[in-house]
Amino acid sequence: MLKNLYIENIAVIEKTSIDFSGGLNVLTGETGAGKSIVIDSINAILGNRTSRDLIRNGSESAFVSAEFDEISPKALETLHEFGFDTDDGTLIIQREISLNSKGKCRINGRPATVGILKAVGTYLINIHGQHESYELMSPELHINYIDKLGNLKNSIDEYAKAYQEYRALKSELDKAEFDEAERNRKIDLLQYQVSELEQADMYIGEFEELKEQRTLIENKEKIANSLNEAHSVLNGGEDTGGILEQLENACSCLENITEYMPDCEDVLKRMQSTLYELEDCTSEISGLADSADSDIGSLEEIEDRIDLIQRLSRKYGSTIEEMLQFLDNAKRELEYLERYEENREQLQENCQKALKNAQRLAESLSEKRKEISVQFSARVKEEMTFLDMPNVELVVSQKKCALNALGCDDIEILISTNVGEEPKPVAKIASGGELSRMMLAIKNVLADKDDIDTLIFDEVDTGISGSAAQKVGFKLKEVSKNRQVVCVTHLAQIAALADTHFKIHKTVSDGKTYTNVNVLDHDGRKNELARIIGGVAITQATLDYAEEMLKI
Repeated sequence: MLKNLYIENIAVIEKTSIDFSGGLNVLTGETGAGKSIVIDSINAILGNRTSRDLIRNGSESAFVSAEFDEISPKALETLHEFGFDTDDGTLIIQREISLNSKGKCRINGRPATVGILKAVGTYLINIHGQHESYELMSPELHINYIDKLGNLKNSIDEYAKAYQEYRALKSELDKAEFDEAERNRKIDLLQYQVSELEQADMYIGEFEELKEQRTLIENKEKIANSLNEAHSVLNGGEDTGGILEQLENACSCLENITEYMPDCEDVLKRMQSTLYELEDCTSEISGLADSADSDIGSLEEIEDRIDLIQRLSRKYGSTIEEMLQFLDNAKRELEYLERYEENREQLQENCQKALKNAQRLAESLSEKRKEISVQFSARVKEEMTFLDMPNVELVVSQKKCALNALGCDDIEILISTNVGEEPKPVAKIASGGELSRMMLAIKNVLADKDDIDTLIFDEVDTGISGSAAQKVGFKLKEVSKNRQVVCVTHLAQIAALADTHFKIHKTVSDGKTYTNVNVLDHDGRKNELARIIGGVAITQATLDYAEEMLKI
């Protein structure tokens, strides 16, 4: 339930805070006083698109904050999916709109995105405005009313999955059924590519090895000379002894005196350890010299191999790993094309099975809609009869159409508002007031299908008056028994039924316009009802009539 709405620098509202109650909340005021600004602010909180034009003249940014309590399970579930908690049962959503930078959104003090606000807002507030009357003028949207009344989401999801499977197979089949000449051209190209890559016989890491071998060959003489010189220094030559021989002599000298001077044993052991280490180094240097002297191929052969890999990389991938992956893919595609007839027959069979499954589920869905349409027509007609449209006839036209994302039904609500007239499309028959009442009737029929605690009706009274207005008020009051209702209205008959009545009014100060929102007490409500009824000249009779209305 919406507990509080705080608005700052939105249009003509500088700052205001509105504390909503349970039951029926009504907002009234002169035309242009700012009632639509309140709805715009709530839309911003719900993640709907906003414009910088909403920012009050002279301000750099605007800010809206909404506090909710008694949050529905579905809203809590959605919050948890996005990682937000409401341990104390309170939810605060904030949105800032800036002239010079990106706007900011927060949920319980933590950063959020507009997308998250929209996802959560879907389960917090449902706004029914004049644009929803326009939904009735769009036949392609009528199917949603039937599906919602029948709780058909699971059936629709099951069908949608089958339909997408069929569409995927059909697309694959369409791609497979190209002409024979094109298929043969593709086979020739793939055979050439596979052959070229297989003959190259590359392996991962080969390119790096080749570059190392090239460096080795280019510096072979320098490497051999350095290794031989190092070996001679350690092992000696024909005429001179090396470091090893001299170190051996030094060790022998110390061995000769250790029995007389035990302190020499430690240094002797260290020298012997160094001797063994140098002997190992000499052996390794000898091995490296032999390796450098071995035949690793000519520089020309290595350059040719590097050139081949680089040339192939320009066609098949920047690395050997990518080229080998290209080879695997090409071999699979070649195999598929060479087994074209067999694959095509299997694909046709799978596609046909998927089509039959989608058609079966679509027919099942269609039958359910047919049953629900009868209930929908009867219940909406009953609601509209109560709303002073006793002669209304409502029919749900259901025709077969090609399979699409929603099934095989073309559904449109047809209406007749006068006795003896055939039901026709809503756009051709209904007036503004009739559309408003029809929309309210439909929303009331579908009300228990929404897991939403707050309903907002923005000028649902368009085009109605008299007893029809009174009954619309009664219907709003009835809906508000089980959930919070916020209604923007111009009609005294509806305003008189409010549990909480807010007046929105403008003032001008220092050349600037300000809008304020105030909760009315009993006398305030009486005066506001009198204003709505009587306009500029408010008489005692008007005030007395307003008092009577408040007693209903």
